[in-house]
Parts: sequence; C-alpha cells; structure tokens
Amino acid sequence: MHAILKEKGVNAVTTVPDFLQFALHDLVQNDADITYVECAAENQALTTAMGMYIGGMEPIVMVQNQGLLNCLNTLRSVGIDGAIPIVMFVGAFGREVSNLGKPLTESTRVMVSRTQPVTEGLGLPFHNIETPDDLPKIATAFDEARAAKRAAVVHFGFYPAWS
Repeated sequence: MHAILKEKGVNAVTTVPDFLQFALHDLVQNDADITYVECAAENQALTTAMGMYIGGMEPIVMVQNQGLLNCLNTLRSVGIDGAIPIVMFVGAFGREVSNLGKPLTESTRVMVSRTQPVTEGLGLPFHNIETPDDLPKIATAFDEARAAKRAAVVHFGFYPAWS
C-alpha cells in the first residue's frame, strides 16, 4: 500500500487515526517525504487535505467508517461540489470476523453494512480491499478520482498487516 501511495505521488496524509490502518499509519508517519497531520475530527481532516491539494500537494485522508459517515456534508462539499480528487482510506471498524469474505452489506453492524451504499449513493467510487489481490484497486481509485475530479473511497475490510 505504501509503495502504491508513493507511485501515485502522495506526499501528505490527514487523519483521525484509524486502528484498522495502524500498519499503514506507521509507514507514512515515518516517511520523510510525506507530511502527516493528525486532526481532531474527520471534517477537519477533509478540509485540511483540501487546503493541501489547493496548495499543490497530493494528500489522502485516513479515517474509519464511522468518521466517513460523520463527515458526509464536508465530503459532499469538498469531494463532489469542490471537485477536489481526494482519495479517502476508510477502515471497517466493527466488522465481524464472520462477515469476512462476504458482501459488506450483509454485516450486522450498521456502520459496516451502510458505508458502501452511502458512498455509492453520493456517486463516489468505492473499492473494498480485503486481500493482497485487491491492492490494484488502490491505484484505480486514484485514477478515477483524478479523472473525474471528485473523491474516491478505498475501504479496508480487513486489517492491513505490517511487512
């Protein structure tokens, strides 16, 4: 994942840290070429990333599913109306082990089962990552966001591991 971020030119991360993505947080936080900013709330993470983008940087936003749903109006204003191609990395907080390998919409946890339909309802690309075979979807999300000038969501349905 870190290599894909580098390949896509990412040089900034704004986040309300998501424990599902701790391994990636560790890598980007210790990368001297990436500016890492912890925010107090997801709305702040999105608007800070927007400012970084306008200033010439290539940021991503890292949050959990609850945070994504918490900041829908800011996501709409920044990632749709504002035409800022922000890629959001979203962790599936609360996902049950029994749901792994199954559609997210079959989860019994509201935040897990509703994240994809809400994102797609906004007209934003949604890519679920669960296995190493899914990693090419990350580059696809960047390409889609940049081509359409709107946000895209990369959803981690399972914990990325340290390597």
